[in-house]
Amino acid sequence: MSTTNGSPRTPEYEVVVIGAGLGGIGAGVALRKAGIENFVIIDKWDKVGGTWLANTYPGVAVDIPSPVYNFSFQPRSHWSRFFAPGEELQRYAEEVVDRQGLRPKLRLGSGAVRGSFDEHNDLWRIGLEDGGEITARYTIGAVGGLEQPNNPDIAGIDDYTGKLMHSSRWDHSYDYSGKRVAVIGTGATALQAIPELAKTVSQLTVYQRRAIWIGPKLDFEMGPVLNTLLGFAPVQKTVRFLGNIGVNAGLGAGLAISNYPRVTSAGITLGEAAMKGYLFSQVRDPELRRKLTPDYRLGCKRPSISNNYFQTFTRPHVDLVTAAIEHFTPTGIVSADGREREFDMVLCATGFKVMEKGYTPPYPIYGRGGLELGEFWDRNRFQAYQGVSVPRFPNAFLIVGPYAYAPGSYIPLIESTSAHAARVIKEARRRRATRVEVRQEPHDRYFARMDERAKRTHLFTQGCVTSNTYYINYQGDGAAFRPSTQLEMYWENRHFPLDDYRFTVTRPVTVTSNGRRAVSVN
Repeated sequence: MSTTNGSPRTPEYEVVVIGAGLGGIGAGVALRKAGIENFVIIDKWDKVGGTWLANTYPGVAVDIPSPVYNFSFQPRSHWSRFFAPGEELQRYAEEVVDRQGLRPKLRLGSGAVRGSFDEHNDLWRIGLEDGGEITARYTIGAVGGLEQPNNPDIAGIDDYTGKLMHSSRWDHSYDYSGKRVAVIGTGATALQAIPELAKTVSQLTVYQRRAIWIGPKLDFEMGPVLNTLLGFAPVQKTVRFLGNIGVNAGLGAGLAISNYPRVTSAGITLGEAAMKGYLFSQVRDPELRRKLTPDYRLGCKRPSISNNYFQTFTRPHVDLVTAAIEHFTPTGIVSADGREREFDMVLCATGFKVMEKGYTPPYPIYGRGGLELGEFWDRNRFQAYQGVSVPRFPNAFLIVGPYAYAPGSYIPLIESTSAHAARVIKEARRRRATRVEVRQEPHDRYFARMDERAKRTHLFTQGCVTSNTYYINYQGDGAAFRPSTQLEMYWENRHFPLDDYRFTVTRPVTVTSNGRRAVSVN
């Protein structure tokens, strides 16, 4: 990189992708499809996989059917189970990197700690954990929503002398067999970990703030016959297409049909009846069943599936505590009923920081005029055009931004927002622009449309506000989800008017034969 008085004439890369999970991998593939080769994918971890690399707790598995949870450009035809364990998803990420030729694009083991837009040179400066800095014309933020652990703020937790872990930072060197173990939380992670822990611990105590809606998990070994069938492209494409429709309908129907509240309410009521029936078939003790029955409507929080979660609580060495946690002691936990219980290990299955100040993004990002993105969202509410772009943050794109994700599999989201970013960058190349920024008016129209839709959904009309759901953030908004079908998400991210962006040329630009751009400085 040549410099004049310490200022770069040209950036090292055309694009830097921050995050090497499935989101970053999908962005890399989209860039290559657009003919963009001068890019790098960085990550704090030493391997790819993101969520599936970080989360290795006992029982971790995908809760979307495996034949659906894969990229359209590289479907996987061999899975051990219908709902594959997490390690298989991490291996799949490695497979995609290799087959798509992304291995040379990786820079692992040093993630981003800061990003700032250099207005003089129209480029991004990305500070790294190792103290270095890289520069790029464009940046694509692919840090997933399930990235920053939500460690509980409980009095005395720092004084606890036993083993304390968050589910996303599992310590495999610790042997919990035969130990007294507590689990804080009963969300999607906990319901996978709890049955596995119960197999080997001497005593398991689960602290539940709110019960979770659960249905049966239609899981089974795939076997050679089913995997062979999936190896035929027509079968695979059909299964993936129909599966995505089913998952989208199951997880996002209430958000997508918000204009029909009576239909939504009737569907929720039927779903609740079915899940209560399933609970009754698993737990006959009426008091235990009462504790395991949610006191909020189906859909306020993400429902889940399990075949052994409910039955785990019928085992003699497993206790369910619904009294609030009062405080930690050096050896255990005191609950609001005054009882103290001692533990060798405490697992915090307490989720992640989603659309919260200081955590989305998990590092400061400074746009035009020194505006910091987290501060902007804190003052003005979380918002982004198509969940991808924010005014005053030129040449910057997001894979999982506010109002980006229409519930269902995350894969269609990744492919949609990646295509959006690659399309804009390709157009900037065509126009020989050095700066591209979403215009304020289309951005505001999108935000107003999503906000108005969200406020009509069951999240705000069925009493969900008081359910402590991460669907609704600290500002009272449903910014973590796009209240639409995935079809709309797919279409709009590929066919938005390019004039919704402002393309500017601040200095002469030439495109070299190898695709790199040289910027002249006078």
